[in-house]
Amino acid sequence: METTDQVLSFEQAMAKLEEIVSRLEHGDVPLETAIELFQEGMRLSQLCGSKLDQVERKIELLIETEQGLQRNNFNPVNEDKGE
Repeated sequence: METTDQVLSFEQAMAKLEEIVSRLEHGDVPLETAIELFQEGMRLSQLCGSKLDQVERKIELLIETEQGLQRNNFNPVNEDKGE
C-alpha cells in the first residue's frame, strides 16, 4: 500500500518542505503546530533525500571507448573543493 508521500514527486515534496520552513521561520504558529510542522518537514526531508539517492543510483554515464560503450557510475563533483 502506497502512502501519500510515496506518490509525491520530488518537486512537490520540496515545495511542501519550503512552505513548512517559511511558516516555522515566521514563528507565528502555536508550539503544538510547530512541532507537527517540524515532524512533517523531517519526513519530507527524508523523502527528498531518498528520491535523490534513487536518482543518483540510476544515473550512469555512457562513455564511448574503442571496445564500444562502457557504463560508468555517476560520481558527483565535489563543489566544496572546487573540483
